Amino acid sequence: MIAETVCSAVSAAGLGIAVVTAYRKRFLAATRIAAYSLVPVGLVMTGVVGWLAHTAFSPTAWAGFGVLGAAWLLFAGTRAVERRRGGTRAERRAARGGQAEAVAPAASAPSLGAGNRPATGSATAPRATGSTEDFSDIEAILKKHGI
Repeated sequence: MIAETVCSAVSAAGLGIAVVTAYRKRFLAATRIAAYSLVPVGLVMTGVVGWLAHTAFSPTAWAGFGVLGAAWLLFAGTRAVERRRGGTRAERRAARGGQAEAVAPAASAPSLGAGNRPATGSATAPRATGSTEDFSDIEAILKKHGI
């Protein structure tokens, strides 16, 4: 009963402020204030205020809010630990290099065999050191990655 009276008084005060604001020729602001001041009366008429009043004084409801808070803290705590460790167990295993077998292991092998390469001279012959750059280190990296 008291909650409904307080909400009605708040709405009446808000409508009074809206009238004063409209008198000052600020109609947009007055309309917004009137809209806000009608919300408490609407909540009383729908029964939300009565439900909240009964919930606020219920020990069972407060215990339920405590359980929800504990659940939220557990979720947040596990997320923080997961971030600190660097992801889930599967993500850490994949990052360490312990990935599962490749679906097609032969697919990562180079497509050109040793006999299909174009002849560029013997493998033991030194390369010319003129204006061309030495790409042997790049070739080694590409071979290491199977490209």
